[in-house]
This record gives sequence, C-alpha cells and structure tokens, in this order.
Amino acid sequence: MWIGFAAVAAGAYAAVLALLWAAQERLIFMPQPLPAAHRFAFGTDVHEAWVDVPGARLHALHLQLPAPAGLVFFLHGNAGNLDGWFADVGFYRRAGHDLFMPDYRGYGKSSGRIDSEAQLHADVRAAWAAVAPRYEGRPRVIVGQSLGAALAASLAAEVQPDALVLIAPYESGRALAAEYYPWVPQALLRYPLRTDEALARVTAPVWLIHGDADDVIAFAHSERLQRVAPHATLARVHGGGHNDLPAFAAYRDALRAALAR
Repeated sequence: MWIGFAAVAAGAYAAVLALLWAAQERLIFMPQPLPAAHRFAFGTDVHEAWVDVPGARLHALHLQLPAPAGLVFFLHGNAGNLDGWFADVGFYRRAGHDLFMPDYRGYGKSSGRIDSEAQLHADVRAAWAAVAPRYEGRPRVIVGQSLGAALAASLAAEVQPDALVLIAPYESGRALAAEYYPWVPQALLRYPLRTDEALARVTAPVWLIHGDADDVIAFAHSERLQRVAPHATLARVHGGGHNDLPAFAAYRDALRAALAR
C-alpha cells in the first residue's frame, strides 16, 4: 500500500515538475498586449520607435528633449506594458534626460513571444544598439526595475555605461525561486537571471534603490547585491513597497543623484 502511494506521489511530483519546466514563461512573464492603433498620451516629445530582432519587432517609447543632458535606457518589470511603465516621464523631463524604454516580446505593441533568457538578453542588446550611439559623448545610464534588473546588469557588464541603477532588484532568478518554490530543483530553472554574477563585472557607478516594505522582492536581495558590488550605493526607501516607489522622495532623490553623477 505504502509503496503504491509513494509511486503515485512521485509520479504526481514529476508531473508538476514537467509542467513547471514547460510553463516557466507563463509564471515569469505577464505581458499585456496593446492594439496596433493604440495612441499614447505622454506628450508630443515622446515618440514611438521600433527595433527589429530575429523573429519579432520590439516597440519602444523615446522621450526626446531639445537639448538632453544624456540618455536613460530603462528596462521595466515583468507585467504590463509601456502604457503603464512610461507614466513617470515627467521626472525625466525635469531631470533633463531623454528616456528610451522598450517593451519585451509580446508586451504592448511588440510582436513575438519570449522563448529563452538568451533571447531576452539579445533583444536588450539590440535595443541598446539602436539608440545608444546617438548619445555618444553624453552620459548614458542603464536602469533596470524588478525583472529588468538582471537584464540591465548583464547589459551594463557588457557595455559599461556611465551609471547603472537597479530598482527593486533580485539577487538572481534562482534565489527568488528558492524563496517561492523551495521544493523545485534548481536544475529545472530555465531563467537563472543572475543579477549577482553580472553586477560583479560592472565597473560603472551603481545605485541600488529598494523599498524595505517590498513583499515581492525582499530588501535583503539588494543587501546581498551590495556585498557583490561594494562600490554600489544602496538607497533604502523606508516604507516603500514593490510598485509604489515613485511616490517616495527617497526614491526620486536617489535616482536624481544617479543621473547627476
């Protein structure tokens, strides 16, 4: 009897693991598509842009000021689309920086779908290559929030921008999975998203901005990342959660300091 029960339990466990292996994209990525005719209401200085990548076309929004001090290249989180993520554009106008933000495959007006971490990194590099050369000689800052943190750190390790800002970052996808799914073997994770490994190779100034009331990605992740990159400045946003950081002065002050640097 017990042998039969154990066999059934083992079979069910194996089936769940197989499902997790196949469905990781649906667990990690939560895109909200937009119709092609959608119009954004961010002002006449915000322009739509497109980046062609293998098998897809990435949509982006580009704030273009008359005389920008530099560029902010922003990689957003795992849910939504540019209609929600670009909403803080007024901050960048006041800071005097152009803002370029792409949607990942399947998000907003971007076509295609995400199939692998390697594909994500390649898409991010393509988006950077499409805009960064225009700002040669001016400060170029890479910003990654939540999901975008690992992608931003990896890109920064490769291109060494003038500064890197990680907002509500995670140590790695593996570390997050261990917290949320401790019963899942690490070998099953197809998106390790190693922010820590990439950050160790970034020589540019680094800012880590994190709310200490974040119940999605704990503040401890930023503390561990600072140990990987001791030169990083860790800005603790007291009372800040995962999605409300722009409402806090400490967040805006830290981001303003990073751009001024």
